Amino acid sequence: MSTRTNETWLADLRATGLTHEEALNDLRNVIQKGLPYALSRWLPASDPLFPPLVEEVTQETLLRVLDQLDTFEGRSLFTTWVHKIAIRIALTELRRKRWRDASLDELTENEDAPPPAGLLADSHASPETSAERKDMLERVRRILQEELTPKQREALTLLGLQDMPMDEAAKKMKTNRNALYKLLHDARLRLKKRLLIEGLTPQDLLSAFEQK
Repeated sequence: MSTRTNETWLADLRATGLTHEEALNDLRNVIQKGLPYALSRWLPASDPLFPPLVEEVTQETLLRVLDQLDTFEGRSLFTTWVHKIAIRIALTELRRKRWRDASLDELTENEDAPPPAGLLADSHASPETSAERKDMLERVRRILQEELTPKQREALTLLGLQDMPMDEAAKKMKTNRNALYKLLHDARLRLKKRLLIEGLTPQDLLSAFEQK
């Protein structure tokens, strides 16, 4: 892996073809090398949950970094900035893991089906909060169905909900890792635009499941 300056990281990740792929692979290695130490306070590397968490966090971090390249101000090393993003994502995933049991298919395939019980079950939630969560899930189901292609929904199901490793998901979908990153990146952009039209932000969706 070559040593890059901040400017080189930005240029290579914005490039296309082999340059972009090599930068993406190098950044993936940087993230995965730093996570064991960074997360040792909360989850030891020996824990069975650690390998799938690292894979999940790496995928999400790469997508987040590509989305936010223009926000990097150069006040630190680029890799330090990336590690901070990765740690925030990892801690968020640890807190919200209990909501990962629901299948995206349940949210998208049957318009008349009620939202998955695992997403709504909370013995401490008020009736108002439960109703808000149900309404939010119905809106999410509609947005996913209307905005994403079948391939994009399949990718989100395999990687986001079934915790399938990136290489296995790429093999199942008969594509490669970088093409799958691009597929997810495009899906995220489409969802962000639609959420904006709907007057929602990603934080609105998360907040609906954090409140009691």
